[in-house]
Amino acid sequence: MSTTIIVGTQWGDEGKGKITDLLTKEYDIIVRYQGGCNAGHTVVVGDKQYIFHLLPSGVLHNGKICLIGNGVVLDPEVFFEEIISLEKEGISIEDRLYVDYKTHIILPYHKIIDEISEKEKGELKIGTTKKGIGPAYVDKYSRNGIRACDLIHEDSLERKLNLQLNQKRDFLFKNYKIDLSEESISEIKERYYNYGKRIKKHLIDGSLFLDENIKKNKNIIFEGAQGIMLDVDHGTYPYVTSSNPMAGCACTGCGISPVYIDNVIGICKAYTTRVGEGPFPTELNDSAGEKIRKYGHEYGATTGRPRRCGWFDAPVVKYANRINGIKEIVLTKLDVLSNFKKIKVCKGYTINKELYSYYPADSEIINFIKPVYEEIDGWQTEINHILKFDDLPNKAIEYVKLIEDLTDCRATIISVGPKRSQTIIR
Repeated sequence: MSTTIIVGTQWGDEGKGKITDLLTKEYDIIVRYQGGCNAGHTVVVGDKQYIFHLLPSGVLHNGKICLIGNGVVLDPEVFFEEIISLEKEGISIEDRLYVDYKTHIILPYHKIIDEISEKEKGELKIGTTKKGIGPAYVDKYSRNGIRACDLIHEDSLERKLNLQLNQKRDFLFKNYKIDLSEESISEIKERYYNYGKRIKKHLIDGSLFLDENIKKNKNIIFEGAQGIMLDVDHGTYPYVTSSNPMAGCACTGCGISPVYIDNVIGICKAYTTRVGEGPFPTELNDSAGEKIRKYGHEYGATTGRPRRCGWFDAPVVKYANRINGIKEIVLTKLDVLSNFKKIKVCKGYTINKELYSYYPADSEIINFIKPVYEEIDGWQTEINHILKFDDLPNKAIEYVKLIEDLTDCRATIISVGPKRSQTIIR
């Protein structure tokens, strides 16, 4: 039996989708443990690209069981859209896709509140995807949410929807002069009753299911959304997501004991990107940043927004490794840096003339960070066809070893392109 958690070590978009898909062939069950459809996990098979917002990234492998855990907030509309999209490609997942009874549900008013709230913040906006994720988690933690199990009990759903819709109707009208009409309320009820009928066959007790399969020595991989620097507790607060991508939350997001976890693998790009607002110490607002964006195709899978790009930030990845217990990393998109004559790596910071080798917890001093860089020569040759580490150009090997030294972690997998085959296993 083997259980592995896949964690993003930067601000998301590290390539977790590809790596989860790649590793899935060795596992029996793939589980999403947090986040919602604000995630965009990209998987390339042959010449076909798939983007999953809710479904676990291993879903393309025939016979593999997929579970959406209780730590996720689920938008039923997106859930069924992704199922239908795969069916059109001839991929059937109806009999191997499950959702935990306790998974909280995103409703239309969550999206309305999300969008209005973001507009209200003006220059202080966070940069959310406006998918209703935050407001859904707010309802969850105020003990006022609607869960997947509620969708299959019409009397209970009627009662809870009436309470919720009346509350949100008053809130939206009082604060934003937006009126939910009787017609729209009736439409919401009808739609979610129908979702309940459709989702019923997918619902299980996820915690019990996983416990039984762990005891049967099944191999299980847990996939997080977003990256550690977007963790609501440990990221660049308040410019973060509304949940905890860190490895420890795979246990709360699925209902299993931490003693069952064997390994945590950290995914990081060979450079750094982030989408949305917030601190980004190594950001490049110049031609080098544009070059990374161009060759790395750095645009959000969910929103299409251009990603902010910068050099590799070792203190950030080292921080992620520490709080997640990461012993091995996967380095993705190394091929993108083949176009650079000189490459920089941030090995530390100076803040008010004081040297820092770690990412500071005090958010008030983050804006004073000045990166301390080490510069090396680039390799300036294409590497996306190389399958063995020792066949990489010497300068590329030097770059990987520098990252390993600065993050105290070995790179056991190196991705040199988006396809499954463009991967070096060490």
